[in-house]
Amino acid sequence: MNLPNKLTMLRAILVPVFMACMLYIKNAIVCALVSAGVFAITALTDMLDGKIARKYNLVTNFGKFMDPLADKFMVFAALLVITVKSSGPLQQVMIWASVIVFLRELGVTSLRLVCANSEVGVVAASWFGKCKTVAQIAAILVLILEPLVIAKLFNTHFIASYVLVAFMVIMTVGSGIDYLKTYWPYLSDKK
Repeated sequence: MNLPNKLTMLRAILVPVFMACMLYIKNAIVCALVSAGVFAITALTDMLDGKIARKYNLVTNFGKFMDPLADKFMVFAALLVITVKSSGPLQQVMIWASVIVFLRELGVTSLRLVCANSEVGVVAASWFGKCKTVAQIAAILVLILEPLVIAKLFNTHFIASYVLVAFMVIMTVGSGIDYLKTYWPYLSDKK
């Protein structure tokens, strides 16, 4: 259990803390700021664990498997809570975006499990997959902050949220297709 793996586990532990902040802090602005702060710290651990693991040659199979899984916990929890707390057209957009993200993540996780039992072994996150994660983090932070902070300061109506959710969905689908194209040969039965 090296430092990068500890950061990954911290990220998984911070997920319920984030959810509790989103659901139980009653003051809307305090809720948005605290929740965004916890989510940002959670996302920062994602960046740090990978950088530290590569720089100090601490890459492990546990880290390669658990890091993307912790990311999925983080994103699923955030999308679920944001969807529940949203209303009107934004909630409808969030329902569809969340379903797309969930299906892609479940598909890629299943693909990873199949590859882990083949000659490929553990599938590390691709560059496209990392860009997808950054797009998801950016969209989630804006979704948390825009309705309560950004919209009030700049008198907007969730424009940034809609744009970033669309970008998140495009990156999510694109990276899912990229993983499928790359690892499709390992899904066929070679016996």
